Amino acid sequence: MATLRDIRNRIKGVKNTAKITSAMKMVSTAKLKRAQNAIESARPYFEKLDMILSNVSSTLGSDYTNPLLRQSDDVKNILLIVVTSDRGLCGSFNTNLLKEAVHLLNNQFPKDYPSSQTKVIAIGKKAVSFFKKRHYFVAAEFQGIFSELNFTIAQEIVNAYESDFIEAKYDKIMILGNEFITVMKQEPRLRNILPIVSGESITIGKQKKEEKTTADYIFEPDKKAILDDLLPKLVNIKIWRSILESNAAEQAARRFAMDNATRNAKELISMLELQYNKARQASITTEMLEIVGGAEALRAH
Repeated sequence: MATLRDIRNRIKGVKNTAKITSAMKMVSTAKLKRAQNAIESARPYFEKLDMILSNVSSTLGSDYTNPLLRQSDDVKNILLIVVTSDRGLCGSFNTNLLKEAVHLLNNQFPKDYPSSQTKVIAIGKKAVSFFKKRHYFVAAEFQGIFSELNFTIAQEIVNAYESDFIEAKYDKIMILGNEFITVMKQEPRLRNILPIVSGESITIGKQKKEEKTTADYIFEPDKKAILDDLLPKLVNIKIWRSILESNAAEQAARRFAMDNATRNAKELISMLELQYNKARQASITTEMLEIVGGAEALRAH
């Protein structure tokens, strides 16, 4: 049976843990707000780029060609970009995503593309550690990017592997990351990066913009040159958006996990304090009985 000192020490330890989880919850709340603001401030750019691309591409017709639109009939080489967090303590955030990644690598891709081989770009320490331990082919790794998010990270990935796609070293490039749906809900989401599907639009959340505003543009120098310039930007934006979504989803998941941990700690403290009071009461009762028993023994003599 636990002594009073043991229970006191345990209460002290749980209280210290509750202070830590409460502080982490407050930090995650502040980071979540910034992450949400980053997504919301970027969405007008996503939407405007989507609108311009749709308007320009619709006027060019099927004669327009671009290396980024190249589609292979026989997909042999796939590059999967997996975005996780650098740190833990965020519930099932990384576990669910990596479980989905393993399903894609071991089941879905072999089924959809029987003769394909897949390489992985791991973003986040959790992804790097996970895939290296299981001996997956990690083509590149990026760690520590979430401490100071910068658009250049998306450009680095594109610059490194866009040319490989153009040279047909990869037939398909996709990105898997957690999508921020609400503060309480985050889900793994697989997005196609390359090839760009003709008529594909940037989605906001899970809704596509169905109504497009038709605008009359004056093109300089010409429509093809503009589309040639915009398509690489679309690739950058797709990767950047997945990173922003993952960052917001991570902070939301950590805030939820730390909130649960704090509440559980408080419940445990209440239970331990009740246990302590009962043990203390039992100890006092035992002492009193011993005193009374001793007094009775002395009186008997």
